[in-house]
Amino acid sequence: MITYQTVDAKMPAIKKKETTEWIKKVALSYNKRIGDINYIFCNDEKILEVNKQFLQHDYYTDIITFDYTVKDRISGDLFISLDTVKSNTELFKQDYEQELHRVIIHGILHLCGINDKGEGEREIMEEAENKALALRG
Repeated sequence: MITYQTVDAKMPAIKKKETTEWIKKVALSYNKRIGDINYIFCNDEKILEVNKQFLQHDYYTDIITFDYTVKDRISGDLFISLDTVKSNTELFKQDYEQELHRVIIHGILHLCGINDKGEGEREIMEEAENKALALRG
């Protein structure tokens, strides 16, 4: 089941049913099934608090993914800072809706086993994001 919640932020204007179907389609393309996925949309201050508390990182980020996946059933808590998503739209000259969906699927791709911290991994993640965004239609 996929849930969408907010903490210290207004719910973004996403079509939840369509987004959920898209996420399932992307997961299936990696031979994964959906378990419990919780999206928590928040502001920069909340994501910084989560980053410090759980990861000992003292910086803002667009998404933090907590992975509870077991075998082929993906599950996790995905914190998304809507403030950073907005900043990224200006930085990368992207449409807000497109950037928000890129971040939404970025977390799912992490749960599917794709990383972006090692050498050459960022390019693999970017390609996977683009492929997933194309599935959105």
